[in-house]
Amino acid sequence: MLTTGPDTIVKFLFTSGSTTLPKAVINTHRMWCANQQQMTQSMPVITEAPLVLLDWLPWNHTFGGNHNFGMVVYNGGTLYIDDGKPAPHLIGETLRNLREVAPTVYFNVPAGFEAIANAMQTDALLRRNLLSRVKMFFYAGAGLSQPVWDSLSASQEAELGQRIVMTTSLGMTESSPFALFVTNPNVKAGDLGVPAPGLEIKLVKTGDKTELRYRGPNITPGYWRAPEETAKHFDDEGFFCSGDAVKWIDEGDIHQGLRFDGRIAEDFKLATGTFVSVGPMRNQLIAAGAPCGQDGVITGLGQHEVGAMGFPNLAACRALSGLGSEASVAQVLASAPVRAHFQTLLDKLAERATGSASRIARLCLLAEPPTIDRSEITDKGSINQRAVLAQRAATVQALHDDTLPGLLKPSVSGHTG
Repeated sequence: MLTTGPDTIVKFLFTSGSTTLPKAVINTHRMWCANQQQMTQSMPVITEAPLVLLDWLPWNHTFGGNHNFGMVVYNGGTLYIDDGKPAPHLIGETLRNLREVAPTVYFNVPAGFEAIANAMQTDALLRRNLLSRVKMFFYAGAGLSQPVWDSLSASQEAELGQRIVMTTSLGMTESSPFALFVTNPNVKAGDLGVPAPGLEIKLVKTGDKTELRYRGPNITPGYWRAPEETAKHFDDEGFFCSGDAVKWIDEGDIHQGLRFDGRIAEDFKLATGTFVSVGPMRNQLIAAGAPCGQDGVITGLGQHEVGAMGFPNLAACRALSGLGSEASVAQVLASAPVRAHFQTLLDKLAERATGSASRIARLCLLAEPPTIDRSEITDKGSINQRAVLAQRAATVQALHDDTLPGLLKPSVSGHTG
């Protein structure tokens, strides 16, 4: 006779493969149920009224299939499936749905919130309906830039006279995914917060970074039929090694929690042997590029210089370019005002650089945004550096060979030591 218990496998979910090949993560009933209870204790707003969610995230992805779908099953409510997604040809469907469906809480990835923030500036119906009963906004992973955050807040204040709670968490397929959660009302972009109830964390120095490790009822027992791979990801105390690097928000007050500091395995060495810390460089690129820069990937493994491929905010770039809606993406990115914006960005970053490992020596703008379908967006909702580099290997090579049309270089020398 078959029985179902806490250790019964409920599903397999594959990791996004941000630093290694995708792996089949065992998801048990204990993991999923414990994680939903951790979420309700961390976010009591989801229990105060029947949930209404509008969600595009796929169910083979832990954010959509565990976090959001599970929330509606666990707490009761209505889940509207959004046929749109944060891509240029589909974001219009998401915006149309948000004009009709008023969610009580709203989850999305940073690219989705950026598109919504831009649209709400001029779309009164969208702004009125979306904000009519939403009690909390939530984005997954690090990557929501402060200008997008500020734009959302401005629309909320104009419509409601107050701000909607914006929060975030950090987790992964192996943590079901909810692990860290921001409880500080003064949250800023990049903050990750404190552990979910019942979850232990351990911080371990790895070179010049600090790795985050997990142990608790929401952590996977391992990878399906891969005992050696499983053993590599757990330390001798049973903590899962996440590969995420973190820092304290305020070393004098650890109760504020942690900030994201990149992926340890993303870091690389130049041909000179100089070590490049990817997370901080990428964060600087995003912050300096706002509002026209949405995200980016750092390049240069085995090369003599650091490079970057930037994902532009196409709406902001189009407005800056002065070109009409009939202009192609390529024409917008090639326009003088847009190129001048990113040239200024490169020059400012070069002036701050302290050596070759912190200086972006070449930059290109990618017209095609990252997609979950090609694993270019991780299970955390952030950029999958490894997948983007693999999918766009020819562009990376041309960027460093000086054969890529339209590449930009700093016009100031900066420090090169």
